[in-house]
Amino acid sequence: MPVSAATETKLREAMARLLAGEPLHTDGALTKENLAREAKVSHATVHRAETVLAEWDAQVARPVLRTPGEVQRDETIADLRKKLREANARVTEIQGKFDALATVTANLYQENLTLKKKLGGRQWLAVIPAQE
Repeated sequence: MPVSAATETKLREAMARLLAGEPLHTDGALTKENLAREAKVSHATVHRAETVLAEWDAQVARPVLRTPGEVQRDETIADLRKKLREANARVTEIQGKFDALATVTANLYQENLTLKKKLGGRQWLAVIPAQE
């Protein structure tokens, strides 16, 4: 089922804007989905407009999947994910050290209590020689 003349006109105008790099309603990537969005029609309508679609395929021989902005965004995301992995690894390492210190502290606390019981509540003061 072909599309109306008005729809075909909207698609041709949208195609011209996208190819000129002057999109009004999309990020400018040369995709059929963006053609539909730029023309404000459904994706199915684009596929029913066979003549416009044939012209699109002829003009956009190799569709650009990502715009430069999308490439930069994806590189930033990849960099941030790498930093997050490194930070998580560091947190895991520090958490392991913290757990080990907590265990040592708990053992020393128990040992201290045991020694206090052995002393029978007597207080012993150690004399520390002064350094000159």
